Amino acid sequence: MANWDMFRELDNLRREVDEAFRNVGLGRVMVPQFLTGPGTRRFPLVNISEDAADVYVEALLPGVDPKEIELSVLRNTLTLSGERKAPEGEKNHVWHRNERGFGKFSRTVELPAEIDAGRISARSVNGVLLVTLAKAEAAKPKKIAVTVS
Repeated sequence: MANWDMFRELDNLRREVDEAFRNVGLGRVMVPQFLTGPGTRRFPLVNISEDAADVYVEALLPGVDPKEIELSVLRNTLTLSGERKAPEGEKNHVWHRNERGFGKFSRTVELPAEIDAGRISARSVNGVLLVTLAKAEAAKPKKIAVTVS
C-alpha cells in the first residue's frame, strides 16, 4: 500500500501549474532569474540511481563553489541549494546572450528509499556534485529463508 504524502502532492501540483503556464508568456516570470527561456529545466539537473545499499545523486553544478552548496535530507527527500555568482568585472557588460545565468537556486528531489542521515557523503568533481546516501536498514531488501518440511 502506498503512503500519501501531502508535500509530494503539493510539489507535483506546483510542477503541473508551472508546465501549464510555461508557454503562455508567464513562464519567464515564474522561473528563477538564472534559468532562461521557456525551454529550460530545473536547476541543477540531476541523475539518481541506486544499488542494494546506497542511493546515488549526481548534480550538474558548473560555476558553483562546492563550499557554498547546502545539502539537507529529510526521510526520502534531498534538497540542494546554493548560488551561482556572476563573474567579477562583467557587471557593466551589454549581454547579447546570457544562457548560463546566475542567482540562487534550490531543488528538492524525492529519493527512491528512506535514507540513513548519519551515513551520507558528498564530493565535487569538475562541476559535478556526487552524493552517496546510505539506505536506512528498514529500506534494504531482506532475504527470507524458505524451509522445506
